[in-house]
Amino acid sequence: MSFASAEQPSLLVVVGPTASGKTELAVRLAEERGGEIVSADSVQVYRRFDVGSGKPSAAERARAPHHLIDIREPEEPLDAAGWAALAARAIDDIRARGREPIVCGGTFLWVKALVFGLAEAPAADPAIRARHRAEAEGAGRAALHARLAAVDPESARRLAPNDLVRVSRALEVHELTGVPLSRWQAEHGFRAPRYAARFVGVRRERDELDHRIEARVRAMLAAGWIDEVRSLVAAGYGDSRAMGAVGYKQVHAAVGAGTPIDDDALAVSIVRATRIFARRQRTWLREQPVEWVAAASPPLTRSR
Repeated sequence: MSFASAEQPSLLVVVGPTASGKTELAVRLAEERGGEIVSADSVQVYRRFDVGSGKPSAAERARAPHHLIDIREPEEPLDAAGWAALAARAIDDIRARGREPIVCGGTFLWVKALVFGLAEAPAADPAIRARHRAEAEGAGRAALHARLAAVDPESARRLAPNDLVRVSRALEVHELTGVPLSRWQAEHGFRAPRYAARFVGVRRERDELDHRIEARVRAMLAAGWIDEVRSLVAAGYGDSRAMGAVGYKQVHAAVGAGTPIDDDALAVSIVRATRIFARRQRTWLREQPVEWVAAASPPLTRSR
């Protein structure tokens, strides 16, 4: 189950599609193994994005310590490389105290950045990024995406036109180096493992996962997700990166429409988007040697 040699530190990583039960599995493993959880979720890192991000409950945090949750204000961006550096420090600290680190989350690019490292592409250029934002505001995000397609078609196929942050980054790399970001990534290929990762996840049939997604979405709406987004917008965070996440994007659009919100229609739109997102997660997971366990399975054996 290891990607790496015996000399590399082992790392337990809980993965799975959204709503599959990652947090509960990670908490149970932490209790069984004397562990602490390092969150790999690109929305849970932000303060005030609470209801719709599915942050661990107070009871779950009482059962097992959690790291890298609520560590950034909504206007403070955090990318995969930055998170991976923070996660590595948290892992070292947990181990130094004689505990076992357990990474848990569904932001798989971040997980890959931690386990395998990232391509050594050039550092960000604030001036280029500001120019891209202005271009997107003036001509539309689709125009920026079309420009990317002309110089890096592989990255353009992978990125949605509305993903301004990543489209801008891919263009930025090409502008700075003349080399497409896809080539940087292909040459690196995530082939330098930093940890001997053991991926585990909760086994769910697709119909069961679909039902869990719908129940989760409706529970979040009932818990005040719409009011949370209204408060975030009122505080000036409507354009923050986290507001573009699945679910938050749909609630934000409904809040900004200026018409009464149809809760049922909103739930349907979020469920649809979340199921599409879960399918993309499953595609990534098919490429990994995941050890799938039942929801109430016995403790994992300590293979390392």
